[in-house]
Amino acid sequence: MPGEGTRPRVRHAGQLGRDDGLYEGGDGSGDDGEDAARPETGGSGNGGGGRRAAGHGGRRGRPRRAPKTKKRRVLRWIAFSLAFLILGTGAAGYLWYEHLNSNLRKGERSAGNGAAKKKAPNAAGQTPLNILLIGSDSRNSAENLKLGGSKKSVGGTPLADVQMLLHVSADRKNASVISIPRDTRVNIPACENPDTHQKYPASNGIINETLRGGPGCTLDTWEQLTKVYIDHWMMVDFSGVVDMADAVGGAWVCVKQDVNDVPKPNVPGGSHLRLTKGRHKIKGEDALKWLRTRHAFESDFGRSKAQHMYLNSVLRELKSQNAFTDTGRLMNLAETATKSLQVSEEIGTVKKLFDLGMQLKDVPLEKMNMLTMPRIPDPKNPEAHVLPKPGAADKLWALLRDDQSLDPKDRAKAAKKAAAGPKAGAPASLGVTVVNGTPGDGQAATEGRAGVVRDMLKAKGFTEADTSIELGSALTTEVTYPHSAGAQGKADALSVAKALGMPASTVSETPDGAGLTLTVGSDWRTGSTFPKTVEDDSDPLEGTESVNGAKTDDCMDVYWPYRQM
Repeated sequence: MPGEGTRPRVRHAGQLGRDDGLYEGGDGSGDDGEDAARPETGGSGNGGGGRRAAGHGGRRGRPRRAPKTKKRRVLRWIAFSLAFLILGTGAAGYLWYEHLNSNLRKGERSAGNGAAKKKAPNAAGQTPLNILLIGSDSRNSAENLKLGGSKKSVGGTPLADVQMLLHVSADRKNASVISIPRDTRVNIPACENPDTHQKYPASNGIINETLRGGPGCTLDTWEQLTKVYIDHWMMVDFSGVVDMADAVGGAWVCVKQDVNDVPKPNVPGGSHLRLTKGRHKIKGEDALKWLRTRHAFESDFGRSKAQHMYLNSVLRELKSQNAFTDTGRLMNLAETATKSLQVSEEIGTVKKLFDLGMQLKDVPLEKMNMLTMPRIPDPKNPEAHVLPKPGAADKLWALLRDDQSLDPKDRAKAAKKAAAGPKAGAPASLGVTVVNGTPGDGQAATEGRAGVVRDMLKAKGFTEADTSIELGSALTTEVTYPHSAGAQGKADALSVAKALGMPASTVSETPDGAGLTLTVGSDWRTGSTFPKTVEDDSDPLEGTESVNGAKTDDCMDVYWPYRQM
């Protein structure tokens, strides 16, 4: 800078903001003689002085080259360090991501005998999301054995003691969770265990046995029963429940009385859940005890309700913690979830699981309804087993197939919209195939039943009705139409059902390959009038255990023998 007692410097690149050290050559060339105007480092302030001879060390007034070389070295180190940091962070992120992916255990979505087709997208290109949640009672690890069961159970085929279907509507505005009791008798399709390759023929048995053929077999059983296409399954065992409960930070539960679920005379077992009356935040092994409690909550149906209350509380906790958007929370949950869960292979990456979670975060809790399937005692074993309740269960499955909310107000709006759809074709123009499915309950078929019902249809004007030469199997009578027929196919199927006095809940969509079909189930073995009951018109939320996601004051009743502390 110019100063008193000095002569003004000639303006040069350095004074214009240009850094000489970045542009000058190492031999001093390119200076254009500007060094003559620079003050000598040893001058007296009068601006005098001249150049030193080259043989005496170069230009006397010019700064040494070392500082510029050092500057360039610093810049290089900064650039190198930044590059290393960026690449290192990226590599660490990639390795962590791959680590999480390697945690996940995967399996095939279906065992090959699914009986439903994915619903066509809505106008916005969205489809419903259905996920089967399975709780395994496996003791085939030290961690699981420690948490429950005996050594005799090690190595045995695990049972699917918890089965819930999570349904999220196509527009992601409502969701439902439906539990099927573990002792429900159903038709189980033929399955092959993916690990042992042991084959199991089709049978009529208890639904928790389906895990013998792997989670895909459980999924196929649900699809055959409900005709609802299931996109994915997720399975967790005892130790996984404990780890996930800890990762979430616990969930609030409530009991109306003190509870101590321990073995009683003639009633062995018990979860050993011990809580005083009121609300409690539980996690870890206490969470597992809560989810396993059956005797103190009187039955498997009480246990299902307690499980729904816990799941609702977990969702509330995650939303209150901003877990869907908090990176730190997500990382912790991701680590635990990938170690705890086994999933169907099409969602077998962290990204896909994350995307799945993002589809759930915006569903309002007041639009989240959970319930246990309506059921009746099984005539073969009324003390221990149940069957889906004719009418009420069928109506529930129909709501899921049609992607309808369980909220009665939402359903009323949907009914008005459906009334404006296509009209059914003339009865004489519809070809209907009638199948004898009366062996659905495991008993012998009612001989000639398909022909009797065919003649009933002909009398109603369905002159193209005919029978199938092959037997079917259905617990309940149903009318099905192919997926490709769309709204028109549904309208035609509804007209067949109406002609025979069957409720709309008996109509469902099936994969393409078969036309309009009436399968006569074991619920209609005889007679010319469909066995309509009062329950057929009941709401599926009535008469069963239901929990709404927005309710925070639900409490479990404790069965009186288990109220002593």
